[in-house]
Amino acid sequence: MKITDARVFVCSPGRNFVTVKIYTDAGVYGLGDATLNGRELAVVSYLQDHLLACLIGRDPFDTEDIWQYFYKGAYWRRGPVTMAAIGAIDMALWDLKGKALNTPVYNLLGGKSRHQILCYTHANGRDVAETLEKVAALVEKGYQAVRVQSGVPGLENIYGIAEKGRSYEPALRGNRPAEEVWDTAKYLRHVPKLMAQIRDQFGEDLHVLHDSHHRLTPIEAARLGKELEPFHLFWLEDPVAAELQEGFQLIRQHTTTPLAVGEVFNTIFDCHQLITHQLIDYLRVTVSHGGGLTPLKKMAALAEVYHVKMGCHGASDMSPICLAACLHLGIAVNNFGIQEYMGHNDLANEIFPHEYRFERGFLYLTDAPGLGIDFDESSVSSYPYQQAYLPLSRLTDGTLSNW
Repeated sequence: MKITDARVFVCSPGRNFVTVKIYTDAGVYGLGDATLNGRELAVVSYLQDHLLACLIGRDPFDTEDIWQYFYKGAYWRRGPVTMAAIGAIDMALWDLKGKALNTPVYNLLGGKSRHQILCYTHANGRDVAETLEKVAALVEKGYQAVRVQSGVPGLENIYGIAEKGRSYEPALRGNRPAEEVWDTAKYLRHVPKLMAQIRDQFGEDLHVLHDSHHRLTPIEAARLGKELEPFHLFWLEDPVAAELQEGFQLIRQHTTTPLAVGEVFNTIFDCHQLITHQLIDYLRVTVSHGGGLTPLKKMAALAEVYHVKMGCHGASDMSPICLAACLHLGIAVNNFGIQEYMGHNDLANEIFPHEYRFERGFLYLTDAPGLGIDFDESSVSSYPYQQAYLPLSRLTDGTLSNW
């Protein structure tokens, strides 16, 4: 079997998605997700101008060599654009192999380690009362784990909080990013009060998660983690910007609240110290942005040695193809922790018909071959690309900060 063609498609069924499709002379094809929210066309260019032509004539089963070819062969390594492009190709090749062998991808990764995949979703309220209502609604739907965010008194627009009656969408269409105002002191005073009320209403059985979204310094994160200890969080996510891996040492010295990080990581070199020094509890690198299943299964293997579990980023800013790949990894590796699941709108689900399903707090895969997902190419012209930017954040004095 040889690769005969490889194409990239951009469609926007409510938000932009970038899809890679790899074709073979046997009539089997594979799909991969190359979406990089707010920078989609940069990945498209890298794929079309530099990578896809190099696939023609290759054996699609050579996933390891093809991955190394695009990573080491470029000389210019790492970075979100490069790794999202490589990740989409790698994902598509694993999908293609599974289809060619008529078996799910998880069987190629070692088979099932579990029969169901614990997942969490988001409860985002403009204030504590609305957040409590949203958590209650999710518990009623069967969720056993919920990421809890609420508006902060005195801050008008912040990460995770939507306008009344609308679902949260960070990437806004327009020709420049929206700007939000941030005040760490207000946030640090508010979050423990929020968690106290969550526990008071829902008890200890609900798994509660919270995302600081890279906004704190290590000592601020240490303070927050310590103050949240009585509420037994499942994890505190992205407490600091993690380019400085050593920053987690300070947090770890002061709190036993479990720590999760990694949705913006691209390679093992972003997190090897976090893993080997046991500075985190959950690694959130996702399949597309982390370069595909080939490197992710290696990251998971290293993490397992150091008691770190996997919790792949699974926000709806990546297509159902990426989520499917995360689920195949999650069902296969022994050190799976939890899977983020926000779902997609009805239109996206039509364009990317899939086999995975949600039921009472868990996600389930079938024995469909490959990743168990397809893509309706005819939708591309009906839902063209729409430029959109993620916001940026400034402190109250105007200083640019981490969003």
